[in-house]
Amino acid sequence: MKHIYIVRHCQATGQEPDAPLTERGQQQAVQLASFFAETAVDSILSSPFERAYRTVSPLAEKLGLKIVTDERLTERVLTGQNHPNWREMLRQTYDDLDLCYEGGESSRGAMERASSVVREVLESEHTHTVIVSHGNLISLLLKHFDSRIGFPEWESLSNPDVYHLSFASEQPAIARIWRE
Repeated sequence: MKHIYIVRHCQATGQEPDAPLTERGQQQAVQLASFFAETAVDSILSSPFERAYRTVSPLAEKLGLKIVTDERLTERVLTGQNHPNWREMLRQTYDDLDLCYEGGESSRGAMERASSVVREVLESEHTHTVIVSHGNLISLLLKHFDSRIGFPEWESLSNPDVYHLSFASEQPAIARIWRE
């Protein structure tokens, strides 16, 4: 059986790729390392964004594992422009997976990008992998495996958050195992 732990990054100062963790976020990262200490983690993948990488750094250090960054784990871009009604625009993309705003990425495209990482993990020799990414992409990855997941589940995500996907077959069992 394969186990994949999907982790939303800890509290950060902003949304920019180089936004660091807050002081609280740094404390959360240490707590996550303790949380996973008894798990047989043998692989760590992360978005290259600073807040994701720093979320998993204490765990990597504790376990003596290398963090492999993967561009496919970066946050989904909704649109290339700022919109005051961005939340409604985002909600619509959960109902219409092919809806794509100018300069953005469709939900289906983001789901395919994230699920391709999971497929590679499932084909690897690793049995317990931690994947660190961002809220919208994580909610879409979970939706890939469970179509009932949508905008309300995205809204309920915390920083950090952890979902456990256990694969005894192609369809994983999904359990939320951490919530800040």
